[in-house]
Amino acid sequence: MNVGVVQAALAYVAWGLFPLYFHQVAAVSSMEIVLHRTVWSLVFVLLVLAAMRRFGALWPVLRQPRQLMLLLLSALLLSGNWLVYVWAVNHGHVIDASLGYFINPLVYVLLGFAFLHERLRPTQWGAVALAGLGVAWLTWQAGQLPWIALLLAGSFGLYGLMRKTAPLGALEGLAAETLLLAPLAVPALLLWTLHGDSVLAHADASTLGWLLAAGPVTAVPLLLFAAGARRIPLATLGLLQYIGPTLQMAIGIWVFHEPFQAERLAGFLLIWAALALYSLESLWVTRRRVAAQA
Repeated sequence: MNVGVVQAALAYVAWGLFPLYFHQVAAVSSMEIVLHRTVWSLVFVLLVLAAMRRFGALWPVLRQPRQLMLLLLSALLLSGNWLVYVWAVNHGHVIDASLGYFINPLVYVLLGFAFLHERLRPTQWGAVALAGLGVAWLTWQAGQLPWIALLLAGSFGLYGLMRKTAPLGALEGLAAETLLLAPLAVPALLLWTLHGDSVLAHADASTLGWLLAAGPVTAVPLLLFAAGARRIPLATLGLLQYIGPTLQMAIGIWVFHEPFQAERLAGFLLIWAALALYSLESLWVTRRRVAAQA
């Protein structure tokens, strides 16, 4: 139990510190960062799978047309999520990005209702309504929808929905997704490099090192998360997930000094109240079920 909590918490801490990593390669275009992340993540996870001798589960799935299409769709959603997030971090929108991951649990609730026919309890509807009020407030204050947060929450929510139906673990799933993206990513990087437009053609050793690190930076938190998720209750995992966006928001405010007016705080408070209501109700329901089973 304690080991699982530590593993899952470390995964969320790593995800929360992502803005610091992407800030190191801020001079590289967002699209190229995503291409590097795809290629070096693939290299890293293939090496890990080879070392662990876990290719067995990967190849049969890739030979099934339906599963292949689901993995391709999840890969496109994942790469789109990466692109929006990297762009947001490197253009001074870390707080907006953190909002997307605060909203994400409630997006899962709505997707479960819409696509998996899951029934929502009244308290869950209340949490969704509170979050909707928060988004409406932020929209009214800014004069536009918080599109970065909504794109991140929506793309990652749909990605989670796709991955829920794929019979692959976190590591094998990332390997399959990056393998499907590689026919686009590798030629694009080669073409940019030959034309002299890619960072590979003229970057210093430090920048190249940070880009190569995208492989382990992407895969290691996933491995920690997968290991921790197997050892702890879902309710505990749900509470730990707020570590990531909280750290991202703190970095945006205190490290990158992004503006955060009191008017925006009111919208965040509504969303945090929604998350508190959702989390506490889920914890209460889980404990009642455990007690009933006992």
